[in-house]
Formats: sequence, C-alpha cells, structure tokens
Amino acid sequence: MTDLFSAPPPTTTGPAPVPSRTAQRRREKASAAARRRRRRRRLVVLFLALVVVGGAGWYVYEHVLPGLSFGGLHPKAEDYSGPGTGSVEVTVNPGDSGTAIGESLVEAGVVKSVKAFTNAYSANVNAAGIQPGVYTVRKQMKAADAVALLASNQGRVEFQVTVPEGYTADQAITRASSVTGISAAQFEQAKKNTKGTGLPAVAKGNYEGWLYPATYSFDPDVTATEVLNQMVAQTKAELKKLKVPSADQEEVLIKASMIEREAKVPADQPKMARVIENRLERGMTLGIDAATAYGAHKSGTDLTKADLQSTKNPYNTRVLTGLPPGPIASPGESAVKAVMNPATGDWLFWVAVNLDTGKTKFAVTYQEQQTNEKELAAWQKAHPSK
Repeated sequence: MTDLFSAPPPTTTGPAPVPSRTAQRRREKASAAARRRRRRRRLVVLFLALVVVGGAGWYVYEHVLPGLSFGGLHPKAEDYSGPGTGSVEVTVNPGDSGTAIGESLVEAGVVKSVKAFTNAYSANVNAAGIQPGVYTVRKQMKAADAVALLASNQGRVEFQVTVPEGYTADQAITRASSVTGISAAQFEQAKKNTKGTGLPAVAKGNYEGWLYPATYSFDPDVTATEVLNQMVAQTKAELKKLKVPSADQEEVLIKASMIEREAKVPADQPKMARVIENRLERGMTLGIDAATAYGAHKSGTDLTKADLQSTKNPYNTRVLTGLPPGPIASPGESAVKAVMNPATGDWLFWVAVNLDTGKTKFAVTYQEQQTNEKELAAWQKAHPSK
C-alpha cells in the first residue's frame, strides 16, 4: 500500500478530484457565516456613524443654529412666556435691522431666540420706528413684549438737555454738564476741537450763538465733543432752513441774539430788527444794554453809569458804533426770522413800558422815546419791588 503523504508529487496534470458532498456542505456553511459576520460589522459601523452624525447635528440644531442669522430665518422660534426678570442694558445701533436687534437681545439674555423676535418685529407696525440708543430691558422677556418696549421708547436710557432761547454758551454748557455728568473741564477741552464740534470758521472759535436752543437727547456714553457737535449742527440746520447765506450767518446771529435778549414778546422782534438796521444805516450807536451787560459780565439791572460809558467793553453799544464782535446768546427761530425779514418802519428807539407784560413801545424821534421812558418810570414807581 502506497504511503500518500510520503509519495512524491505527480509529474503529470489531470482533472481535479471531485470533493465529497460532505466537504462541500461544510464550505458553503462557512462562507454563509462569513457573509453574516461582514454584514453585522457593516451595520455596526453604519449605526456608529449615524450616532456620531446625529449627535453633532443635534448639537448644532440646539446650540449653534439658534444664534446664527440666515436672512432672518432660524430653525426654531423659541420664546419666553413671562414678562421677564431683573434688568440689563442693550444697545440699538444706527441702521440695525430687526435681525441685528434680535441677535443683541439673545446675546444679552433678553429674548430666547432671534426667530421669535423677528416674528414679533414683523407683526408690530411700530417696530420700524425703534430708535438707536441704549435701552434698559428685562431678561427672559416674551419677544412681543420686548419689541413693544423698544418701539415705545419707554426703556430708552438717555439724557435730555434743554437749552432755552436766550441762553449764553456758558449757560448751555453748564446745563449740559449738570445733566450728563460731563465736567466743565471736558467741555472746555472739547471746545478747542472745532473740527470735531463742527464750529464753522466764521465763528472764529467762539461758540456764542452757535449752540441752538432746543431739547436734545444723548446716550449715556456721549462725549463733550458730541454734545457740542449736535448743538452746532442744529444751528447750521436752522440757518440753512431759513436760507441764511453762509457768509452772513455770524452777522445774523449777532443781531438775532440781541433781539432774543431784548424782546419780551415775539411780535416785537421784527420791529427791533428794523430799529437795528435803521441805526446801522445812520451810523448811530445801537444802545442795546443787553449787549453792554454781556460784555461787562453783569445783568442789565446791575449796569452802572461807568459800565455804560466804558470804551474797554467791546460789547458796549452805548458808546461804540456798529455791531458787537459776536453774538451774546443763542437766538431762537423767530429772532432769526425777524432779522431776515424786518418790519417796515422808521423807528429808531424802543423801550419796555411794562416789565410784567413786556409791553414795548417804539419811537421814531427822541422826543417820542422820552415820553415812552416817562411811562416806564411811572410804572416802576408804582411797582417799587420790580
């Protein structure tokens, strides 16, 4: 019997031996098992991939997308239900869209999602009127309430500075300083920066007359330069509106400022403007004590005979002809209008004959003026405490 394991390999080729039926079944079972194992491995890998991708997607959906803006569209419009608690300040910048405002509010913890805010913004017809500024709002507010609060301007944090007609530049700055907390020293420093404040060259560095009388609103972080700039800009705007030529603006303000300080009622302003023009045409002194008092740093009632005769005071219109070197106060619109459109008449004098009502009489001749002055003297005698 031949030993097959020790026999040399055959030297000739021929057909492969046919395997037995049992061996074939074993190979088929092994192949099927291998395919099942490979399928299970693929399913496990796919499952793990889905877990990783799904987890990342959930994180992006929950934590990333709500803070991103896609033209005002967000994946969810989550909103707070309550009126909010505590308070926080948020800033609405000039030109901010509803989406930009919503993003600021989400970052500050005021509203829950930008989408909720933009939906409420679109639904509120007053939302487009939201003004730039700093607002104090509550945290965790319902988006619709946040929009309504901003649109009403009630939560806006601002300083309101009112400059009355006839205030001097020093008075206007003192008022602004007391309201905003900006020191007088900061205003003095800011005044030197005429480029920053917008003061025109024709003013020659003098702010008198260029701080327009009005009520201004300023944000808490406003600077002295910005305050002055806004007041000067308002004066420029008013002069432009009244069509005052640039070359005449300083002269108009000088005349209007004297009228502002002298006139007790607006109806007298055009007549006073005519008196000023008539006196200038005749080379007469203006004789306006409000200007003399300004130059003497006194009130009109405190002027002495020496004050009225002093030639050292460049604003003394009792002894010096022509206009004073600059405005003496901030004139309002009606005073500027009066200068631009004086009344028609030959008057050369005026005097207030009743200091309570401000009734003023105008005269063409000095004799008429003396009669009117006697009327004033009689009124003063009857009212010694005035």
